[in-house]
Amino acid sequence: MQKKIIRRTISESSLAQTDLHPLLQRIYSARGVQTAAELEQSLERLLPWYDLLGILQAVELLTATIAQQKNILIVGDFDADGATGTAVAMRALKSFGVQTVHYLVPNRFSFGYGLTPGLVEMAQSFQPHLIVTVDNGIANHAGVSAAKALGIQVLITDHHLPADTLPSADVIVNPNQPGDIFASKSIAGVGVIFYVMLALRAHLREQKYFSEKKIPEPNLAHLLDLVALGTVADVVPLDHNNRILVHQGLRRIRSGHCIAGIRALLEISQRDIQRIQASDLAFSVAPRLNAAGRLDDMSLGIECLLCDDEIRAREMAEVLSQLNDERRVIEQDMQQQALRAVEKIHLADEKKLPYGLCLFEKDWHQGVIGIVAGRIKDKWHRPVIAFAAEDEKSLKGSARSIPGLHIRDALAEIDAKHPQLIQKFGGHAMAAGLSIARESFKTFAEIFQATIAARLEEKDLQHIILSDGELTPEEHTLSTAELLRAAGPWGQHFPEPIFDGTFDMLEQRIVGSKHLKMTLSQSGQIFSAIAFNVDLNQWPNHRCQQVHIAYRMDVNEYRGKCSMQLIVEHLEVL
Repeated sequence: MQKKIIRRTISESSLAQTDLHPLLQRIYSARGVQTAAELEQSLERLLPWYDLLGILQAVELLTATIAQQKNILIVGDFDADGATGTAVAMRALKSFGVQTVHYLVPNRFSFGYGLTPGLVEMAQSFQPHLIVTVDNGIANHAGVSAAKALGIQVLITDHHLPADTLPSADVIVNPNQPGDIFASKSIAGVGVIFYVMLALRAHLREQKYFSEKKIPEPNLAHLLDLVALGTVADVVPLDHNNRILVHQGLRRIRSGHCIAGIRALLEISQRDIQRIQASDLAFSVAPRLNAAGRLDDMSLGIECLLCDDEIRAREMAEVLSQLNDERRVIEQDMQQQALRAVEKIHLADEKKLPYGLCLFEKDWHQGVIGIVAGRIKDKWHRPVIAFAAEDEKSLKGSARSIPGLHIRDALAEIDAKHPQLIQKFGGHAMAAGLSIARESFKTFAEIFQATIAARLEEKDLQHIILSDGELTPEEHTLSTAELLRAAGPWGQHFPEPIFDGTFDMLEQRIVGSKHLKMTLSQSGQIFSAIAFNVDLNQWPNHRCQQVHIAYRMDVNEYRGKCSMQLIVEHLEVL
């Protein structure tokens, strides 16, 4: 897939009137930041909880249940967002003195996603009076109805996009439901339940609950390490509110004020806790936590996040890391099969690949198809759905999309035009899940391809790398790299700065079997650079004397010494 470097457009803002570093003015302006207030990351800048539709009713329901000492059951999801959200709910309620609270998370291989009727049946063993969903529920109409039929009240906390109708829950808190004015529509599931706990604490404080119970009023900022991890792991857009949540969570972790489970996962990932960035949570901690839900049971991940014993947390983190290693092996095999399948499609069609790809192998692992879909999407830059067998009759699919194509809306269009073709679906703009009949795969693939082709143009399939421009020799320093490192958190829709420029190639060699280590020069300066996962058919290229690269600036720490390194995202021979 050809990549093209395009420099970002810098919008007008009032940042030029501040004492902010000129490079940061340029970078923030290119990301749509208009005022210095949008860069403030204190907790006082968080959006108010009372803007969330249904949150007052949620608090009333929770308060009544707590007062009557009736059982509360938290129903989470089997990904990192759901796991951290479940841990937030459990830790918050227990800090409020609630002893009648338990959690249940569906095993993806037995129950599928969310509050299903089967999970409700299993939940009866806890004798719940109230079920509180975390990061799920908005698409679980049948499950909610099953709970209500048994006399169980249901509070949905979710962030996924709703269908045309809402489940018959007692209360729904979801910023994406109709009529909600909460400004951060991108908040993760863990963020929604955190806000519910903030509102509940405020209400209990007004009711003199803590003083009457002789309970020290809990500081919910202690939960921000979990909120930061879940927010980053779910790859939600880092709008101002989400950046505050992540920034504050990272601050707590760096200062050593994090839970034992997160500390153990960071240590086993060989990450320096005092210097961690959002990317460390995304690429080191989240995959290990997610591995439990992908290959086994997310209860292990949740228990790790609920554990306060350092030794026990370390033991669970080691098991999670081993599961992640197993996941990598499975993924690599599936990815190779997927690449071969795409190559066959490419060869069979003399023109080009379809705008949208549907892939299926009968022995693919359900827990890994999302990662495989993402890898193929990254390579070919088009929407991809990878399917695995759910049972003898059904397939489960995981979809990943590209900028410009709202994947859940595309599935909704297919569902509207071809009723019964999709058994169930849900998700976001960039990721979604669905189930179809096994016999419908070919028909669905054809309809999906046609739907995507109608929504995209040829130009949308070109992988664009947005650059923040060139750096001057004075900016090519370790201090600049440190400045950028501290200017985050960076993430989805608020990406880490990428620069581009022309460099002389002095040295090049392959390290770690598939990474290109380079020594480059520009304007008399010498730079260490590395490009990960290069095409070994093209590199090393010893005829290359000059390259145009898109790169990030990184701080490389080795034996206590820091140096600046260029992380190359794309390189072209000149």
